[in-house]
Amino acid sequence: MEDRNYFNDEPKKTSSFYIAIGILAIFTLMGLGIDIDEFSQHESINIPTWYFYLIFGVDLLALVGLFLIVSFRKIGVFLFPLAVIAHFILHQFYLSTFLYTDVTNLFLYVGLGLLMIIPKWQYFK
Repeated sequence: MEDRNYFNDEPKKTSSFYIAIGILAIFTLMGLGIDIDEFSQHESINIPTWYFYLIFGVDLLALVGLFLIVSFRKIGVFLFPLAVIAHFILHQFYLSTFLYTDVTNLFLYVGLGLLMIIPKWQYFK
């Protein structure tokens, strides 16, 4: 069987790559905005302070994952969706809230993000 690499001519960074990363960043920041809003009301709705250390840490991991994807690091490709899934699970378990931003973010990651990442996988370290 012939060994063909269909992505040899694919440039490293394209405008569509940055657009996909930008869309993922917007939805990640929307999740962070929800967390900031909950933090501003945490005393009135009785959310413990330790929860916010945990959730803001997960938000930071998602943003670091996006930065690592832009830096072409393979760990970012795995870190970003794991952080978004952890963010969703923490909200679902502790606050009983279903975050559509996280679900949409994962959908966009699979649909747009991986569409831009897979052809560039050879450049990832």
